[in-house]
Amino acid sequence: MSPAMWKWTCLVSHLLLSATVSSLARQQPIHPKRPFITFTGDQAEGTFNHLVVDERTGHIYLGAVNRIYKLSSDLKVLVTHQTGPDEDNPKCYPPRIVQTCNEPLTPTNNINKMLLIDYKENRLIACGSLYQGICKLLRLDDLFKLGEPFHKKEHYLSGVNESGSVFGVIVSYSNMDDKLFIATAVDGKPEYFPTISSRKLTKNSEADGMFAYVFHDEFVASMIKIPSDTFTIIPDFDIYYIYGFSSGNFVYFLTLQPEMISPPGSTTKEQVYTSKLVRLCKEDTAFNSYVEVPIGCEKNGVEYRLLQAAYLSKAGAILARSLGVSPEDDILFTVFSKGQKRKMKSLDESALCIFVLKKINDRIKDRLQSCYRGEGTLDLAWLKVKDIPCSSALLTIDDNFCGLDMNAPLGVSSMVRGLPIFTEDGDRMTSVIAYVYKNHSLAFVGTKSGKLKKNTCGCLGPVDPSSPKLSFPAGSAPSLL
Repeated sequence: MSPAMWKWTCLVSHLLLSATVSSLARQQPIHPKRPFITFTGDQAEGTFNHLVVDERTGHIYLGAVNRIYKLSSDLKVLVTHQTGPDEDNPKCYPPRIVQTCNEPLTPTNNINKMLLIDYKENRLIACGSLYQGICKLLRLDDLFKLGEPFHKKEHYLSGVNESGSVFGVIVSYSNMDDKLFIATAVDGKPEYFPTISSRKLTKNSEADGMFAYVFHDEFVASMIKIPSDTFTIIPDFDIYYIYGFSSGNFVYFLTLQPEMISPPGSTTKEQVYTSKLVRLCKEDTAFNSYVEVPIGCEKNGVEYRLLQAAYLSKAGAILARSLGVSPEDDILFTVFSKGQKRKMKSLDESALCIFVLKKINDRIKDRLQSCYRGEGTLDLAWLKVKDIPCSSALLTIDDNFCGLDMNAPLGVSSMVRGLPIFTEDGDRMTSVIAYVYKNHSLAFVGTKSGKLKKNTCGCLGPVDPSSPKLSFPAGSAPSLL
């Protein structure tokens, strides 16, 4: 990689290697001894939370506690924008900036929970933990505040204070306002926050309709809420969103979800976590196209089922030949840890696995066809609580089918298994990024101890055992965004 790009790939304490496929593909190989320029920020403010890179300029936008930074490619601070702290209480709903709150107010940090670049309108969307998750729209050039909608319930995106609790995907249009798909954990507050929704992203940052649901009437809306009955079965139920992206006519989110299962030979149920891919049509305003399918990985009899990270890339010519797909086909690179029973304290054994997105879509298509033949149930226990049989209808399901107001939302019961590329038994992999270089599909993986590993995936395995490992302080697991 060129020196300008590699200077900012290491934010030593918290973040590492954030770049786009297009910008990475232009770079040269790294020398393992090359020193890194670092940026530590204001240590008093605490940790960094999110990082995005402007594909056009190389400028870096860093979401931290109480602050947004704009950095040059060599980690020089260009401008900052303060977002907190402020007087707040997480029990205040609506937030106290809308109406008086009877809860005691204390100085509260603003943790950055989502950071997105809206290229079409040249602005940064920065959402925090204050005031039930309101967002600021900042001009990319100087971080000037263009808008901060807060007076409607649609403006409160998430009440969860964890930095990784919200994921957003922008769907752009040439002749109309864009859409913002928002996915978030709800922290036991399903009456306040939908777990997934599509919002209006208006051209005017101060428009009254900013973040309004794309469609909303008395019966139907562009959202899905977790039913309160679900919490009677799994009291701490939530959906944890790990990654999101758009491809073709669909938007996808990768999730971790708790569920109750009966172990073999047991009459009692226990709680485990299942990794699932969620798919929605971009143009589906009623969310009738919602489908989720379990995903996982297995190698030598060991199950890797707890999703840690994911990244969408292309196959490239060499990997495509091994997989029997096109070089331009979408490949989902994923990191799983071993087992299903520990979400917060994952085991150190982990695996890097790949999925061909088209094959996941084929599995979803098969499931849709069988359900519309009246076979099976909707298989979505958390949403429907009880089994609801599929209804028969005479129609053909094509690759872009977006659902009807029947047989929806739908779950796929059989798991789609990824192809294991590399396993790590001692230093758990926590993050991944990938790109195509000279027809090879390269994956960079960050580990729990702060190391970076490179794998060449052209032959379904790490063909470069001497790939360099970059060391970072123990405990500072890299985040590859």
